Amino acid sequence: MSKVKATVCNLALLLCVVVKTGSAADWPQWRGVKHNAVSTEPSGWDGTDWSTTLAWQAKMGAGGSAPVVANGRLYSLGWTRVPEPRDVIICLDAKTGEQLWTQRYACPEYGRRSTGDKGLYSGPSASPTFDPVTGLLYTVSADGDLNCWNTSAGGRRVWSVNFYEQFGVKQRPLVGSRRLRDYGYTASPQVSGDWILAEVGDDEGNLFAFDKRTGRRVWTSESTDPAGHTGGLVPITVQGIPCVAVLTIHNLLVVRLDDGHAGETLAEFPWETDFANNIATPAVLGSSIIITSEYNQYSICRVDVSKTGAKQVWKQPYASGVCSPVIHKGHVYWCWRGLYCLDFETGKPLWRGGIFGDTASCLVTDDDRLIVWADRGDLVLTDTAVRSPKKYTALARRQGVFQSDVWPHIVLSNRRLFCKDRNGNLKCFKLATHKSTVR
Repeated sequence: MSKVKATVCNLALLLCVVVKTGSAADWPQWRGVKHNAVSTEPSGWDGTDWSTTLAWQAKMGAGGSAPVVANGRLYSLGWTRVPEPRDVIICLDAKTGEQLWTQRYACPEYGRRSTGDKGLYSGPSASPTFDPVTGLLYTVSADGDLNCWNTSAGGRRVWSVNFYEQFGVKQRPLVGSRRLRDYGYTASPQVSGDWILAEVGDDEGNLFAFDKRTGRRVWTSESTDPAGHTGGLVPITVQGIPCVAVLTIHNLLVVRLDDGHAGETLAEFPWETDFANNIATPAVLGSSIIITSEYNQYSICRVDVSKTGAKQVWKQPYASGVCSPVIHKGHVYWCWRGLYCLDFETGKPLWRGGIFGDTASCLVTDDDRLIVWADRGDLVLTDTAVRSPKKYTALARRQGVFQSDVWPHIVLSNRRLFCKDRNGNLKCFKLATHKSTVR
């Protein structure tokens, strides 16, 4: 089937690639309002103490999917085997933890084409995506179910499509020199104007755009790369052209979203990793993209994108196996066997520190601090390089919040930290409000 191109679109919405949200303190999608894990809220550090008071806790269903928060509600996607194998979508009051509604649908524990590493994960990996314009919530299961839910009608399902069943998606191919790996679907969908974008990885296209209200397919991308294994898509504007970036199984791919060119490839940069473990989501600043992987790559790289293609600016022999990088005020941070800080312009390492394992996510707060969620429930507060330019400086550490790996990304919204482990345990910690937060 030939590529279906968009004939009608709202250009004003397309040019506004970053989705508007109901509140600046919301965390409505993967890695926050701007997909960059940078918060507009302070850390709560008062100069001597970091008060993190447990407000409530809940059981949400297994999986690496992180929660999202919008308009005072928390939405979570998980998996349960009781009474039968199902994904469960749960909506809670973000302040109190009170359950407002729940929806379930039949789903296997792993994607139907998955193979390898099943002792390390189960259930969904993709985080929900909330659209503040319509109040619709979108979820992607490990087995390729893209569902649309009406959050103002008790989570009623509006439409659904299964990638395997509708498009006949094949198992990911072997890449690199090691064993075949296929983890099912891991990438969160992204709202762009009237569309919901999803990485399908079909021989008709890597990316598919669906009408966000009806589920009708609008276009498919020119690239037909198999899907990668990152946490989600990232908006990027290149010389005035609205685009989306995704790390496929073979390439860093940048796809146009503008009227008349939607789905066309603007740029590609080759990037393959043994086991197809391109896991860390690309980080975007302007028209620059930071990518990193372990295994045969074992590096972090800055790529600048223009209308003429993608060009490597620098590459350093440091890697993240899981944690997505954060770019903030001229620095690049990530946590993987230590917290790293590099200079964004040159790639020069500035410092590394802390005792951390493979499991971690991090975010930057408005008062120039880093909150790290790592290992089996270690909650750590550190200074950024703005405050501590020459060395790693830890301010506080709360250990042993959970007993299993904390794959889901940490979330900060309305002075609350939402911390989840891969077994579906979720705790909400309220940060102290100080009259004068130390800055």
